[in-house]
Amino acid sequence: MIRAVFLAAATLVALVPLARAQSFDTPARAAYVLDHTTGTELLAKNADEPLPPASMSKLMTLYMAFEAVASGRLSIDQRLPVSEHAASYGGSSMFLDTTDRVRVEDLLRGVIVLSGNDASAVLAEALSPDGTEAGFAQLMTKRAREMGMMNSTFANSNGWPDPSQRMSMRDLGILASHLISDFPTFYPMFAEQEFEFDGRVPSNSQNRNPILGLGIGADGLKTGHTSEAGYGLVGSAKQGERRVIFVVTGLDSNEARRVEAERIVNWSFRQFAQRDIGEAGTRIAEAEVWMGERDRVGLTLAEDVSLLLPITARDDVEAEVVYQGPIEAPIEAGQELAELVIAREGMPATRVPLVAENAVARGGFLPRVRVAATVLFDRFGPEGVALPGLDPLGGVPRAEPEAEPAPNAEATTGDET
Repeated sequence: MIRAVFLAAATLVALVPLARAQSFDTPARAAYVLDHTTGTELLAKNADEPLPPASMSKLMTLYMAFEAVASGRLSIDQRLPVSEHAASYGGSSMFLDTTDRVRVEDLLRGVIVLSGNDASAVLAEALSPDGTEAGFAQLMTKRAREMGMMNSTFANSNGWPDPSQRMSMRDLGILASHLISDFPTFYPMFAEQEFEFDGRVPSNSQNRNPILGLGIGADGLKTGHTSEAGYGLVGSAKQGERRVIFVVTGLDSNEARRVEAERIVNWSFRQFAQRDIGEAGTRIAEAEVWMGERDRVGLTLAEDVSLLLPITARDDVEAEVVYQGPIEAPIEAGQELAELVIAREGMPATRVPLVAENAVARGGFLPRVRVAATVLFDRFGPEGVALPGLDPLGGVPRAEPEAEPAPNAEATTGDET
């Protein structure tokens, strides 16, 4: 592996250490904070520990329900029956009974706004391969693995206490990010603060998310609480062009959850700022080429690069170009060849793909022979293997030397004596 350090153009011109952002201490048992806009992890405390997620696990049921609607397996206006099993759930509820047939859209709002355990079970049974909530939970676990959520296992659709129901805070962050990115038409439901289903239980019509309506850009996603899990929240807020996702669990009261969620949002937006580093197509460096018609190729940014930096940091950053080379021709324009690794003190490195600026065709006969001669020269030295008519140092065909007279030979006139 060749690790080459280049000073990049434009704003990447100096190797300057960055100031560390002010650390954030949280009383939450576990926490995870992600800048969704740039993909930058801002905080991870016990983030990969599988913990009881309580109602925050309903987000997985919602994701799979959104997928079903998007694919046509469910219709938003379709009415689903309520089984005895679904109606038997206590806790947060839409207060459904077996005489109800409920529209899918109402069930979605019942889960999002009212945190309905019964509503989750109705959706689960409709989407389960065997018609049971347990069958749907197995499907949830499988789908979570496919999405990269490796510390999530489900026993039910709603987070009802069960020793097998576990999620990590990072997994919940991944799930929140997918909900926001994959289903922008459904996501506004998470900001709704009230849903009066059928007018049957006016006292259970308010969204439990404590930071909606605080004027800090909060627009989702889901609370959770059991005696085992404590108070938790998967939240998101957007200010300007930036969006932050955060997950906390294990707090000791609803008020502690509200205070901590607001603290995290304020810290995330006030202590970090987004900086544009370079546009797609900007040349960053060059890479060596093997067996090509040219011996170097430009490396350019494959995409616009924006970084999140602590507000105390200068705009200069330290960058390293990493590639495995020399790179063998032929090379296509736009082919990914390298990475730009950008370091920020106290924050994870950002890795940006670099692509070929131009195509490089495979060299003809003479360039290939020149390379072979160079390899042989490097291996055996100038007294090693020589190829006729080729200078191993320069690859330029050599003229044959003129014959020299033999030593002590006498000049002749051309006439024999």
